[in-house]
Amino acid sequence: MIMNRMNNIFKKAPVFIIAGALSVNLLSSCGSSDEQKKADQENQAQMDQTPVVQVAPLRKDKFNASLQIPGELIPYQQVDLYAKESSFVKKVFVDVGSEVSQGQLMVSMEAPEINSQLAEAQSKLKSQEAVYLASKANYDRLYETSKTPGTISGNDLDQAAARKNSDEAQLQATKSAVQAVLVTKGYLNIKAPFSGVVSARNVNPGAYVGPAGKGSDQPLFVLQEQKRLRLVVSVPEAYSGALKQKDKVEFTVRSMPGHKFTANVNRLAGSLDAKLRSERLEMDVQNNNKALLPGMYAEVKLDLPATDSTFIIPKTALVQSTEKVFVIRVINGKAEWVDVQKGREADGKVEVFGKLNEGDQLIQAANDEIRDGAPVKLGKAQK
Repeated sequence: MIMNRMNNIFKKAPVFIIAGALSVNLLSSCGSSDEQKKADQENQAQMDQTPVVQVAPLRKDKFNASLQIPGELIPYQQVDLYAKESSFVKKVFVDVGSEVSQGQLMVSMEAPEINSQLAEAQSKLKSQEAVYLASKANYDRLYETSKTPGTISGNDLDQAAARKNSDEAQLQATKSAVQAVLVTKGYLNIKAPFSGVVSARNVNPGAYVGPAGKGSDQPLFVLQEQKRLRLVVSVPEAYSGALKQKDKVEFTVRSMPGHKFTANVNRLAGSLDAKLRSERLEMDVQNNNKALLPGMYAEVKLDLPATDSTFIIPKTALVQSTEKVFVIRVINGKAEWVDVQKGREADGKVEVFGKLNEGDQLIQAANDEIRDGAPVKLGKAQK
């Protein structure tokens, strides 16, 4: 019945009314199509702006790597030799490059006033010896006589004993004075405190030397032990716990680029330098042929053996901004910043510590332009 009424209406309606209704219908249909097309284009543009990232599952592993750091070769022993007494250089027995043995005479000096002091002290010693011998002889006679009752009073014997003891004490003091002058005179002959090589000489015969002499700010000689050297390196705080005594290291020097040297860690400082935030390590290096020279810089390779499994990621997966250090984890198509602490770093890999779980999908080429919570598209996962 409804259809019949509609048909009757259209039959009775003018032609222009029917045409208008059809036009409205067509316009409405076209408008809806344009809006849908525009929405699709916006969605496509948004999808095109979403970054495509490469991710890989987080794994635990042992951080076995090596570290290249600079080191310096220094003498095993080195001493600057100065003149203790004001004197004149009499004779120099060594020069730069001279090899000396322990106890060998290097330079002799003379000081006339010390000879005068010694002569005076020896004269006083002889005089005091005569006084002591006289008082001792007097005491001995009184003592022998006192054995006969009533011959010597006890007071006289006590006074004689006191005089003898006083003269004996004076004699010992005079001997000490002579010995002191002899020790001072001994300072005029400088001998090598250990076997080594003279690396510097700043004195010539006739020069006035001593604590107040001209040029006293410079040592007479610099003596170095060069047949055994110390290789010194400063290990950053992050790697200080990875090395132990007797660990083997390799190093090279610029003068012999094709030759590798080896040494063992002999001494660890056990504390960090307040300025460098690093620990000092020393290795003993045998140098019997003197191929290595003190003062050379060395490129040292330190092996970093791992003691436990840790999270290890590529260096590119770690973001170090001015505000924080973090990695970017992908969950349900969205990026999530995770704060971490950086551990050791070597060979393009780095240890990280934080609220992470094994198997987490981490962006391999992370940067702070990928904002926290932003949508991301996953590329092919790396193995």
